[in-house]
Amino acid sequence: MMKTQTASQPVAARTRGRRESSWRKLVPYTVVLGLLIAIMAGLWPKPIRVETAATTRGPLTVSVFEEGRTRIRHRYVISAPVAGFLNRVELRPGAHIQVGKTVLATIEAQLSGFLDARASAEAEARVNAAEATKMQRSAELDRAKSALELANKDFARADALRKTGTIATQEWDTTENRVQMLTRELHASEFALHVADFEIAQAQAALIQAQQPALEKSEPIRIIAPVDGYVLNVYEESARVVASGMPIMEVGDPQDLEAEIELLSSDAVGVAPGADVSIEHWGGESPLHGRVSLVEPGAFTKISALGVEEQRVKVRVDFVDPTPPGRDLGDRYRVEARIVTWRGNGVLQVPTGALFRRGNDWMTFAVKEGKASLRRVEISHNNGVDAEVHSGLSEGDAVIIHPRDSVHDGASVSANY
Repeated sequence: MMKTQTASQPVAARTRGRRESSWRKLVPYTVVLGLLIAIMAGLWPKPIRVETAATTRGPLTVSVFEEGRTRIRHRYVISAPVAGFLNRVELRPGAHIQVGKTVLATIEAQLSGFLDARASAEAEARVNAAEATKMQRSAELDRAKSALELANKDFARADALRKTGTIATQEWDTTENRVQMLTRELHASEFALHVADFEIAQAQAALIQAQQPALEKSEPIRIIAPVDGYVLNVYEESARVVASGMPIMEVGDPQDLEAEIELLSSDAVGVAPGADVSIEHWGGESPLHGRVSLVEPGAFTKISALGVEEQRVKVRVDFVDPTPPGRDLGDRYRVEARIVTWRGNGVLQVPTGALFRRGNDWMTFAVKEGKASLRRVEISHNNGVDAEVHSGLSEGDAVIIHPRDSVHDGASVSANY
């Protein structure tokens, strides 16, 4: 038994040696195979990592954004009714004035010239013209009152229908906007009537001076405030000789403000009276709501900061929201306005970052089953963030945002939602 075990030991050792020798021969082949696999894995095309977004339905608002400034809607330049010596003006910008009470300036009328008869006839004609203007302003005021009364009745009926849900929101907004616009017209008519009274008083003062040319008989002409408000600018504050019609000061009411926005003519084409406006960066914490009251029919040329000639159109905006206490706006203050040109609900839209031009067509890459699919899409309204899609995409389709140059039709992509 002991001899058999001794003889089998060399055989087992030889077998193990042969096995170890076989494994040592396979090691180089294994290393080469691993290198080949690594090289193939490195060269194998990998999916391109892309960022995607879904095509959705929802509200879409298109607007134009431009700088502007505030302005007092109704302002009046006080001028000398006759030639004479202007006494020193004591009022300063910001001084409060009351219609028919505050004396703005006094003028010592000079002696009438040799043609007294002609001067008297001219003064009488100015008085008659001023009285005719007052009659016209009075008729306009009556018309504005009647129109506003009718608009208030229509708005009351529309408001009652709105509570029952039998009127469209757009129609209710139109009725409300008409009331606001006619209210503004009524205030403008009242202002114009006050100005007409002032012009009559000035013309009568000139007539008295022409009929009584003697200096000792003529009284100093006092210029009385034509409207309630404040002094905006004083052009002549020192005592001096002035000619007839020379501007002395400018008055108005700072509470009667509107915004004046200068739009490019191409943008102004899409703006309509009554459009919603958001007044931003005016100095307050939150934007103010406004509405477009007028798009001026004429444009003007303006040189931009880059020296480019631009055709601009003035758009006037009424403030709907009052300013918070302690944050009053004044005349010629800088503001920024976002004017709504189009608004839609349930609009199929896609992010503009997924769109690019190819010739005259809009294109995008949609992701389907891990592959990029080039699509031609038809785009309508665009607000710079999202665009309305008419064809080429469906709701829920995933599109690639800012596709790389390596993305092409049929490329494998890995989406990051």
